[in-house]
Amino acid sequence: MSANILVVDDQAPNRRLLQDLLSIKGYSVLAVESGEAALATVDSGSVDLVLLDVMMPGMDGFAVLAAIRADDRHAHLPVILCTSLDPDRERVRGLEAGADDFLQKPINHAELLARVRSLLRVKQLFDEVAARQQELRALNESLEQRVRDKVTEVAQLSRLKRFFSSTLVEKIVAGGADDPMASHRRDVAVVFVDLRGFTAFADAAAPEDVMRVLREFHAALGACIDQAGGTIERFTGDGVMVFFNDPEPVANPCASALRFALDVRARTGELAGRWAREGFLLNAGLGVAYGYATVGAIGYEGRVDYGAIGSVTNLAARLCSEAQAGEILVQQRAVALAGQGFVADVVKTYSLKGFRETILAARLV
Repeated sequence: MSANILVVDDQAPNRRLLQDLLSIKGYSVLAVESGEAALATVDSGSVDLVLLDVMMPGMDGFAVLAAIRADDRHAHLPVILCTSLDPDRERVRGLEAGADDFLQKPINHAELLARVRSLLRVKQLFDEVAARQQELRALNESLEQRVRDKVTEVAQLSRLKRFFSSTLVEKIVAGGADDPMASHRRDVAVVFVDLRGFTAFADAAAPEDVMRVLREFHAALGACIDQAGGTIERFTGDGVMVFFNDPEPVANPCASALRFALDVRARTGELAGRWAREGFLLNAGLGVAYGYATVGAIGYEGRVDYGAIGSVTNLAARLCSEAQAGEILVQQRAVALAGQGFVADVVKTYSLKGFRETILAARLV
């Protein structure tokens, strides 16, 4: 195998001999004559094995070995000590200092090559393990980052799904839609839904019944919102405000709003029949209006809602207040813009709180 071997010996003949023996076998050999030069070469990071003489002026072999082992980067660098002193005494001392093997001078050539091959195989295994560990650390870091990114994405999805349809949320998170939280102005069709008779019901009914009815009401509204692709402005206990044409434009927002209102009336009508059998006189009233609104994020850090502000939202709320249980009151303009397929009757003029001009509205049938 190709490897870089460092020979450290203060005697030039010994260095040349070891260089010749190892070079013939295909090893790349570096030779230095002092402990200081040996440490500088090892620190360069290009050494796979060290043949280290024990007896040298200045730093002896044990001092060099101690310095090598003190550096974590060289914890697994194979070091063979070479000495002509008492083999037993020096062997124990060398192994205790961290040497991997020991050769007695004069060095037996066959033994030298065998020990070098053996330790280089061990070094190769250590290097492979270290490389796999590095790859594993990189994979773990990548996985942790992906998990963090996914957690962030899930948090974004959860927050956005409070307001927007699932399809739009996925587009926003994937970067396929503009930032909807930025304030902007747009024509929207607004639907306001309110549960008639809820205040009296909440005062008289058991808390468990109140919360159950609300859950059923909200579940029905949620199914309608998901199907229609509307944007939730807010839930107000027994009511909800939903608008269309923002943040995702729709071809005919008034038509979408009226279809949604009819769906809500149908579903809450079914619930009203079941509630009536339990003695709860509840049903939804709805108001629909169309016009300009300022739309965007409303709130403070830690709690942000997506809201629409403008007279159109007030108009939808006022029409909802005028609507009877099971009735949909629609601004006449919204009915006209919705186009064919919708029938409205009982067109009346309403004087609504907050509006100086009277409002023309109709009942959607």
